[in-house]
Amino acid sequence: MSILFSILLFLHIVGAAMIVGYWIATMKQPTVHPRQRDGAFVQLVTGIAMMGILPLLPDAHPNYFKLGIKFAIGVAVAVLAVIGTRKVKKGEEVSTGLAHGVGGLALVNIAIATIWN
Repeated sequence: MSILFSILLFLHIVGAAMIVGYWIATMKQPTVHPRQRDGAFVQLVTGIAMMGILPLLPDAHPNYFKLGIKFAIGVAVAVLAVIGTRKVKKGEEVSTGLAHGVGGLALVNIAIATIWN
């Protein structure tokens, strides 16, 4: 199980890199890239899978309150990313707040994961 958890964690980090990387790359002209939406869904799927495996790992003491907050933020990032990519697909302008909401909330989620013990 620990190998599966490690693989899921790797993919979870890749999803975060997709969101934050494109956010930083487009910071001068904020928009939402379709890969940010994909990264958000990768994060949600792998996060849910890791939450399911976590109780099966030896010496695991999951903090479900923290995981619930991370899940709520992850859902918000995914919703904003979907809205942003739909606007881009229609040729509409993506607001600065929406674009920064996707990247900024993803960054907050990373901070929660790494700083909160």
